[in-house]
Amino acid sequence: MTRTVLVLGGGTAGNALTVLLRRAGHAVDLVEARPDWNATAGSGITLQGNALRVLREVGVVEEVLSDGFPFDELGILAPTGAVLTVQPTARIGGDDLPGTLGMQRPRLQQILIDAVRASGATVRLGLTATSLDQDGDGVDVGFSDGTTGRYDLVVGADGLNSATRALIGVEERPVPTGMAIWRAPVPRPTGLGHTQMIYGGRCFIAGCCPTGPDTAYAYLVERNRDRDTIDPAAHAEEMLRLAQGYGGPWQEIQAALTDAAVVNYTWFDRLLVEGSWHRGRVVLVGDAAHACPPTLAQGAAMSLEDALVLAELLSTEDTWDDALLTEYRDRRYPRVRAVVDASVQLGQWLLDGVRDADVPGLMGRTMAMLARRP
Repeated sequence: MTRTVLVLGGGTAGNALTVLLRRAGHAVDLVEARPDWNATAGSGITLQGNALRVLREVGVVEEVLSDGFPFDELGILAPTGAVLTVQPTARIGGDDLPGTLGMQRPRLQQILIDAVRASGATVRLGLTATSLDQDGDGVDVGFSDGTTGRYDLVVGADGLNSATRALIGVEERPVPTGMAIWRAPVPRPTGLGHTQMIYGGRCFIAGCCPTGPDTAYAYLVERNRDRDTIDPAAHAEEMLRLAQGYGGPWQEIQAALTDAAVVNYTWFDRLLVEGSWHRGRVVLVGDAAHACPPTLAQGAAMSLEDALVLAELLSTEDTWDDALLTEYRDRRYPRVRAVVDASVQLGQWLLDGVRDADVPGLMGRTMAMLARRP
């Protein structure tokens, strides 16, 4: 039976869900607030095997692997740049997928945009939903351009500050964890073949991940501060100041930190909707329902897994009701909760200066769980 679905939000989760639902034969309208479909925002993204596993189901993994930089190791460096250890990263997506892949975030978004276009979904940009009026059979949606539509299901995939979440009365909001991150795309430093991370120095973490043959993204994690005191025009200067004193790849990275327009400063937030992830025929996916610091590099993976599980249920069950949407939440919640808690804990240990924290144990247990299919 063909159903009508409105997906609000054209990010990673919304795009993937749209493609999966179109493949199952459903009619999908995707509505994205940004006129440019967020096609150029962001520096880099780290995708682990469980994210790649979902992208294979979406049908774009070959393009992702070709465009990104796959690797199976993680290097830990001293602030001087001396290599302390190089650790293997588990292939949690299966032996036929790399443990980790770095890529430019705009390239991932464009690959997913192309897949949505090819799926035949209706796409409307520069638009938001302003009202959601439900009855037993569907949802009447009012849009910001004055038009309306009726759908069997509405999916809120509109991110951390989800307007859909607010419209349906879900009260949880993101909470800062006390940390913040500076990110910038840079040329790939000489010999950088996997993520390298430095703990200590001026920042909690100084990291760099290759995103392609000639590209990488660099990041610095520090205690968060009042964003109003940081002039966006001085972002490159401030990131360069924090980068001073780091060795290894950072000698080349420092030389590339010249353009304030490409440097992003973001606080780390925690969000987990504890109760139901739906109200009637409106359901949340991805960052609209949960978000965590990137300390485990699992934010996009959790959003992609949401899309996969929800699409599977919507495509195999004839009755779209409260029980089905509750099953979706119940399947996702324990796994997401573990990732959110672990991601926050890793950051809190750094904030508290805990030197004997069981970081390997926590990460090992979490990765073992994520190796199992969602």
